[in-house]
Amino acid sequence: QVQLVESGGGSVQAGGSLRLSCAASGLSLSDTYMGWFRQAPGKEREGVACSALDGTTIYANFAKGRFTISRDNAENTLYLQMNTLKPEDTAMYYCAAKNWGCTILARYYNYWGQGTQVTVSS
Repeated sequence: QVQLVESGGGSVQAGGSLRLSCAASGLSLSDTYMGWFRQAPGKEREGVACSALDGTTIYANFAKGRFTISRDNAENTLYLQMNTLKPEDTAMYYCAAKNWGCTILARYYNYWGQGTQVTVSS
């Protein structure tokens, strides 16, 4: 059974940083395309970044230059380093897994975690 467990969320002031983690079990990260998504209250879930098997990454425009997705295949863990956080980054952040292809479109992902809350105050 695939399980994805996010951690690392919290409350920070604007300009601060957070590092999110996603611990995976029931799958091998080295064989899996992974993504980060977020959903703010009253808004649709949106893609943040994805990580491919060959190291390729894709970022949403709002994440470019501020967020970095990375993976530790040995630890079976996905990360999202978020810098220069803004109040508009406030959302529940989710990691997700899919079998093939790097995309930030949520509908293509098969497995989802429960999310970790990020709150950025001005």
